[in-house]
Amino acid sequence: MNSKYLTIIVILVSIIVAGAYKFIFEGSTKESSDGRTEILLNDNERNLVLAEMRAFLVSVQQINQGLAENNMELVAEYARKSGKAATGSMPGTLVGKLPLTFKKLGGDTHAKFDQLAMDADDLGDRDHTLEQLSTLMKNCVACHATYRISM
Repeated sequence: MNSKYLTIIVILVSIIVAGAYKFIFEGSTKESSDGRTEILLNDNERNLVLAEMRAFLVSVQQINQGLAENNMELVAEYARKSGKAATGSMPGTLVGKLPLTFKKLGGDTHAKFDQLAMDADDLGDRDHTLEQLSTLMKNCVACHATYRISM
């Protein structure tokens, strides 16, 4: 093969690998003035992410309400609403802008909501559910301490 063509192929592969690395691992980010990682999204993408966070907050409030009323059906219902089933509406272009660590934390949070729902149904143990909720909330605190969503 001609060395000129080989050079072109190597350059193209390098560009593709760099783009894939950015898409999978880094996303569209920069360091923010407050020390957190700033995730740069357009207005619609930002609204989607913030809407999901607000849905988490509604679920947490309703789970607390269910625990206060000893209503494990309410607990399970709202935990399920923020489980893995809630992740289907994120467009691939948005997912590509999110850093891998953010995606992992979000996936773990959805999984924790699912586990909380299953245990609320199967065990009905308020103390156990309260411990699970406390652990889940550590993900929320970690995310807000680490990331900032900007346009």
